[in-house]
Amino acid sequence: MNATKQLWGSRFSKPLDKKTNDFNSSLSFDYILYKYDIKGSIAHTKMLSEQNIITNDEKEKIVNALNEILSEIDEGKIQFDFEYEDIHTFIEKLLVDKIGDTGKKVHTARSRNDQVALDIRLYLKDEIKNIQKLLIKLIETLISIQEDNLETLMPGYTHLQRAQATTLSHHTGAYVEMFKRDKSRLDDVYSRVNILPLGACALAGTPHNINRYKTAEYLNFGDICLNSADAVSDRDFIIETLSSLSILMTHISRMAEEIIIWSSFEFKFIELDDSYSTGSSIMPQKKNPDIMELLRGKTGRVFGSLINILTVMKGLPLAYNKDMQEDKEPLFDSINTVKNSLSIIPDVIKTMKINKDNMFNALKQGFIDATDVADYLVKKNVSFRDAHNISGNIVSYCIKENKTIQDLKIDEFKSFSPLFEDDIHFAIDFKNSINAKKVIGSPSIEAMKKVIEINKNWLKDNEV
Repeated sequence: MNATKQLWGSRFSKPLDKKTNDFNSSLSFDYILYKYDIKGSIAHTKMLSEQNIITNDEKEKIVNALNEILSEIDEGKIQFDFEYEDIHTFIEKLLVDKIGDTGKKVHTARSRNDQVALDIRLYLKDEIKNIQKLLIKLIETLISIQEDNLETLMPGYTHLQRAQATTLSHHTGAYVEMFKRDKSRLDDVYSRVNILPLGACALAGTPHNINRYKTAEYLNFGDICLNSADAVSDRDFIIETLSSLSILMTHISRMAEEIIIWSSFEFKFIELDDSYSTGSSIMPQKKNPDIMELLRGKTGRVFGSLINILTVMKGLPLAYNKDMQEDKEPLFDSINTVKNSLSIIPDVIKTMKINKDNMFNALKQGFIDATDVADYLVKKNVSFRDAHNISGNIVSYCIKENKTIQDLKIDEFKSFSPLFEDDIHFAIDFKNSINAKKVIGSPSIEAMKKVIEINKNWLKDNEV
């Protein structure tokens, strides 16, 4: 390893050991930050010129050269040399090769410590928005499914046991709310990512008369870090991002789990399109929900990344420590995992076949109408606790007689309470039961239409 490839090489009398250099280097993964590193250097250079720390001619040379380097990397004319320690060292080497000693002035009044913090924040500002765009597309797809299934009746579950009648529209709406919260959480994270660390230098600022607010303006940051030691040692914004992405992946995994269950032969609520299913190498009849299983499994990768960075940061003294180089790989991997997951889900769910008859037939078993019986009696001025007991006795009777509640004649109902009238059959009809629940948030058509309209307006207000 040539010592001249290290920005700090002048202090040392011999080059870094090859294996040690490979272990120390981050260029093999932080090269993806090159656009942000160059963008940050351009803004920094313009600010240095405005503050008369470098001349206007020097600024023009540096900025023009950096833009050329950006184009050449984008076009594949420059290949990354992984013997360099990091992306910052590599870009600066390219700059000096182009314009000579003037290029060395780009590092005035900054350190790699605040430079890398800047690059990651710039990267996250873009990627958070990219993830939010994918979230919006998923929410739009779910709302479309809701609109098409306002009257698709199905069992609602607790403890994975049939509980009460609901609709596919209402059930799907629960995921709409989850993913709305995910988008909101990322909004909140973005506000703390959107703070400029540049100008903190190594940890204690700079004697040069820089203007950090001007740099923030060039890079479209909302504010600047107010403590230079915190600016270079803070990775809360990465922890928060990974935490929010972990919650998002939890929601993806829950949805994937239900799709897996619903596509099973035991449920047959849905059938996945062939384009998003796989088969077996030995069992010809199989149609496996492998894509959903992968989504469920990839959740663990994002969880692992969160634990990774929490463990890295938990014992670090101020300010910058090399341990923090371990923040990038798990972050990059999680961002890619979440984007890939979100990009495929809308296509899976909008192409799946919904077996409405099977969903409705599942309502007929499991005494899903037992709560409706209790509610009927409450309207007759029976306390809910007593009504619950009466309904429970009816269920026990039906189990013994191998009947459903809807099979019972009015005389059988009256044997449990004289308050039952012929209208009990209307009350326990699944469709009537659902549409009687008009309170906002309930599964009735009336309530669902209101919620769908609210969420369509939310989409308008949350364009990314």
